[in-house]
Parts: sequence; structure tokens; C-alpha cells
Amino acid sequence: MRASLIQIAVDEDESVASRRQRAAALVRDQAGSDLVVLPELWTTGAFAYEEFAAEAEPLEGPTYEVMAKAASDAGVWLHAGSIPERDPEGPLYNTSLVFSPAGDLAAVYRKIHRFGFDKGEAVLMGAGRVPVTVRLPDTVLGLATCYDLRFPELFRSLVDAGAETLVIPAGWPERRRAHWTLLAQARAVENQAFVLACGTAGTHAGVPQAGHSIVVDPWGEVLAEAGAGEEVLTVDLDPAKPAATREQFPALKDRVLGLAPPRR
Repeated sequence: MRASLIQIAVDEDESVASRRQRAAALVRDQAGSDLVVLPELWTTGAFAYEEFAAEAEPLEGPTYEVMAKAASDAGVWLHAGSIPERDPEGPLYNTSLVFSPAGDLAAVYRKIHRFGFDKGEAVLMGAGRVPVTVRLPDTVLGLATCYDLRFPELFRSLVDAGAETLVIPAGWPERRRAHWTLLAQARAVENQAFVLACGTAGTHAGVPQAGHSIVVDPWGEVLAEAGAGEEVLTVDLDPAKPAATREQFPALKDRVLGLAPPRR
């Protein structure tokens, strides 16, 4: 299974419409990959809080349309990162879209853990409620977004739902890059799953981004890591490795806490 992570740069001088088309071209360039991943809030920038309301779009808005066509043109499964979604009956959401190689919408995930400590995203956007997995021909994806990476219980729930590959688009700041790498490896090791963590490059509202998108295998080995600038990271994964790792070192079978109580 070939995965490509597009670490797109967010330039404040580039319009959202222009970046949308540029991202679509980069997706099309990955024809031959099985799975392509974009970062979190790459249309606006994850820290550009003042732009969220103005740039928010309905679920089936312009980004949906452009990304659906790009997935179909390239013939790839596409995790199109996330967008500021405007729910006509509710608040804004930080929403991820996954498309099939036919360009059909395969999954929607609204970010559960909002960043900001009572400001920014934490107050401007609503919280998702439901963990989401997506079955691909060769693996099951578990979806999370950026700040979710700090909450291991979400990833346990994804593994319980069958996830073997954890996909995490992000707009992670450079000043906490060490946490990004550490947590990506931790989530891989503790869940015996692949981690595909795709960040942005550039600067969002004055906040330098970490870049350094990373692919980690179920043993915690870093298979590939990007630099700080715009880059496409492509890696070939053995989809049998999560199951083989769990059989070889069956730590997940020894879980005690967090399991549902037995029925009486």
C-alpha cells in the first residue's frame, strides 16, 4: 500500500481559491499511490482563527467539489485534510473529508478535541462526538486531527473499531515539534498501528508550522519524515504488519482498564 502525505505550505499571500486548486494538482500528481493525505485546515491555516467564519463552507462546498474530482482523477483514496465547515443548523466544525477513488464521499470526521484553552478553535468551533473509521481494500483507517493526538483514549476507541492505520492531519506549531514526533511514535507503539501524521508548512497568522510530517510503523520505527518546507512524503507500507505485530507481541490482549465491563 503506497501512501503519500502532502505537506502543503500555507502562504498568507495566496488566496484560498488558488491554494485549493494547487492542492488538487498535487493530489493528481500522486496517481499511483493508494492513499493520499492533506493536512488540517490547509485552506485557511489552523491558527488563522479570524478567517474561520469568513472562509467556512458547507460540507459539500468548493473544497468538497475540488477534492472529490482530484481523488477521481488520480484514482486514489484521499483524506482531504480538514476544512472549517459551516453547519447550517449549528456551529462551525473542524471537519475532515475522505473520498474514494471514484470521488465518492467515504467518511466525515468532526474533530473531537478542540485546541485553544478557552479561545481560538475551542470557542469558535463545535466539538465532534463520534470516532470514525474507514475501511479501505488493504487496511482500516482511524481518523483523528491534530490536538486529538494528545488524547490516547480516542486512539484506543479507533483500534477497538478495527483501525490498523491512524491518519492524523495537523497544523502543528514549530515550537512544539518535539511533542509531534514523540506522540506520533507513542500512538503507533501503544496501538500497534501505522501512524500517518501530515502537517502543514509555512506560517499561519504569525505562527510558524512544524512541518516534519511523519510515517511510523507499528513498532514505532520512523519509516519516513519530511523537512520543514512544502514536500510530498511517499512511503510503501505492508498492510499485514499491524496484524503481524499484534500477533508477535500481543500486548493489546492484556488490556485491563478502559474495557467495557462484562455483561451479567
